[in-house]
Amino acid sequence: MSFLRKNAVPLVAVSAGLLMVVGILRFALGAPATEPRDSDRVVAERVAASSNDLRVQRPEGDWLGGLGIIEPASPERKLAPAVPGRVAAVYVDEGDWVEPGTVLLELESTVERSALASAEADVRAAELELARTGGRVRSQDLAALRGDAEAAEARAALSQAAFERLEATFGSGGVSPEELDRAKRQAEQDRSTADAVRARLQSAEDARPLDVRVAQARLASAQARRDQAKGAVGLRQVVAPVQGEVLEVLIGSGEYAQPGGSEPVMIMGDTRSRKARIDIDERDLAKLSEGARVLVRADAYPDRLFEGRVESVGRRMGRKNVRTDEPTQRIDVKILEVVVDLGQAARLIVGQRVMAYVEASDATEEVADVL
Repeated sequence: MSFLRKNAVPLVAVSAGLLMVVGILRFALGAPATEPRDSDRVVAERVAASSNDLRVQRPEGDWLGGLGIIEPASPERKLAPAVPGRVAAVYVDEGDWVEPGTVLLELESTVERSALASAEADVRAAELELARTGGRVRSQDLAALRGDAEAAEARAALSQAAFERLEATFGSGGVSPEELDRAKRQAEQDRSTADAVRARLQSAEDARPLDVRVAQARLASAQARRDQAKGAVGLRQVVAPVQGEVLEVLIGSGEYAQPGGSEPVMIMGDTRSRKARIDIDERDLAKLSEGARVLVRADAYPDRLFEGRVESVGRRMGRKNVRTDEPTQRIDVKILEVVVDLGQAARLIVGQRVMAYVEASDATEEVADVL
């Protein structure tokens, strides 16, 4: 025991030296660090044989590669109701083709529909009132008043003529004072009656246009209330804004719909043709041009290439839109969006990730012109 205590430090130093020598010999006699081992080659071959990475399947030639996603012919429409409420009915299924104005979904609207029915009844009542004010019934009343006025005017004229005749013969003694006085009072009475009937006729004729205008105003007010009630019912419906296919229904009957949420209640788009939105790296922009030929490959069809043309090129750089979900992928690379027209590539599904290869253009002449 005393020997180990006395010689512990030298023994540790000798052991460390031996280990260092062994390490140096292994490093000197071993294979180069950059040369893979046989076991590494076996693993790599197995992974490569099972890999379906579209990015390594580049066609021959000078191509610009970029990940992309399939879109409908026109931008997707993410739909939601304008007001919150519980869903009463969903009228379409995924895959249905709809025309503009088709009601896709409706919220519960019992109160709103009752208000609409009441407003429509008010409109019908106002229409009848206007018809009565300016129609045949009112015209007949005016005709009767005109007849009464003419008759009263005739009686007043006849009474006045009789009084004037008696007054002319009164000096010769052929008429008594009582008869003359009676004829005078009759003439005055008939004149007063004629003036009163004429005044009623004038009042009726002056009031008729005003009554018509009042009835028209009541009808306009009723129509406005009806339109307001109809708009309230419309706010509780989701209507197709364009022609297209229902791509996804995200809500069902009985569920509560909240406008302005993170998720729409329905998604639709025009799938008569397909487009792809591709991310092109900023270092490849010099070789990019509209109308260039594009080849698109999808995981689902590894042995098939879908051909298209560059339809439009973005006007602003941005971040990547499509990712491979690999931890080694760089996400801080600036890209430019390129929209590719694929025609009727019906096998490609909206939202499907693809790898696109854009035929590179020769930018040498353009650069020379700029310089």
